[in-house]
Amino acid sequence: GLKRGSVVDIESTVHSIQRAVEEAELMAGCDIRSVYASISGSHLETRNSHGTAAIRDREVTPGDLEQVLEAASAVAIPADRKVLYKESQEYRIDGQDGIRSPVGMSGVRLEATVHLVTGAAAAVQNISKCIQRCGLSVDELVPSAIASSKSVLTDDERELGVCLVDIGAGTTDIAIYTQGSIRHTKTLPVGGDQVTNDIAYGVHTPTAHAEEIKIKYACALAQLAHAEETIQVPSVGDRPPRRLARQSLAQSVQARYEEIFEMVQDELRRSGYDSLIAAGIVLTGGAARMEGALELAEEIFHKMVRLGVPQHVSGLGEVVSSPLHSTGVGLLLHGARSGGMRTSVPMVGSMGGLVGRWRDWITRNF
Repeated sequence: GLKRGSVVDIESTVHSIQRAVEEAELMAGCDIRSVYASISGSHLETRNSHGTAAIRDREVTPGDLEQVLEAASAVAIPADRKVLYKESQEYRIDGQDGIRSPVGMSGVRLEATVHLVTGAAAAVQNISKCIQRCGLSVDELVPSAIASSKSVLTDDERELGVCLVDIGAGTTDIAIYTQGSIRHTKTLPVGGDQVTNDIAYGVHTPTAHAEEIKIKYACALAQLAHAEETIQVPSVGDRPPRRLARQSLAQSVQARYEEIFEMVQDELRRSGYDSLIAAGIVLTGGAARMEGALELAEEIFHKMVRLGVPQHVSGLGEVVSSPLHSTGVGLLLHGARSGGMRTSVPMVGSMGGLVGRWRDWITRNF
């Protein structure tokens, strides 16, 4: 029911959510009433905003912090857009900058910069409507790249400067961090589905077979496929299957990955942070698992590249330690840290049976 991050079929989306929730409730043995959900799509836009507030009692309190963040977030946006997410970058007290936790510090004037993500109101409404039709309330919609970054990036990478590239099915989401804070996010309207479509149209095979071929035989670097290797390709209708050189398949796939990485490179340069990401690039998302993707990325970016998998979880490590689950695990961590989850029980290995059921559910659904 989703295409490139946006709802295109409400009924199909509602059905998918209902099925996932029912299985999750059965697995966990509890009712689910509210959810954290990720959001993506080219309708997302970002900006860094600044705000100022007076420190009322000459010592920063949580109330002062809330006030300055509200001031920084009070930006004029069109009526057809909605602020989805905000995250503080740093604070300044009486001209002293680089402050990350100002509560308890003395001063007169408090300033803050925040990273804001806005989305098209209609697109946001459609996603929220699908969730609400399942009898659920929406705790928060979190941009996919930010959710993924919470599960795969290290503190050192955020400090040194890093670019997370989350290659999903319909979109590629980018998040850039420097000096420990989020600086830039962007969604590109291309992802793993386009690779599947290239294969389907290029070798004249149904989409379902193209997806299977992609998973089993494709690679993002043609030199990794031996010239003598061939694969069997199902034809459309009742036509007989054919043989195809795996290297030809790899050349087609490489061209699409080159396009994705070049689009990311262009966005990096536009953002102004290209020279500030000393920790390089972290690839994650389902399409990042493609053989040769890391090597090709290093050739194009001329930077260090690693595969990002979820961290900070125990008990389910062998199941969720795949880039496919980066966004989902990031949402769990974000919910727990935001106080919306009473406990992280499902991720604790000592819970035996619960972990087993959770593991089975993840395996079936992802």
